[in-house]
Amino acid sequence: MSRDRRPAFLDRAHYRRRRVMDAARVLPFAGLFLFFLPGLYGSDNPHSTASTGLFLFGSWAGLIVAAAFLSRRLARIAEDEGSGRKT
Repeated sequence: MSRDRRPAFLDRAHYRRRRVMDAARVLPFAGLFLFFLPGLYGSDNPHSTASTGLFLFGSWAGLIVAAAFLSRRLARIAEDEGSGRKT
């Protein structure tokens, strides 16, 4: 009965790479949710059109920032994998 000596958990770099990839996959769905959120209030919307517009613009800007951040992280990960370095 020999025991397998492999580590029980993934190494830190592999785990972070997978989480960044998961975040990049979820980002479009988060954007859809944020853009349709003002429409869920219906006709009895207590918020003004201006505040709804500001919410949509803020959500759009936040999604751009999040996509830029994730894009830079994924590019750095791909570069590190290409050069054979570990992060």
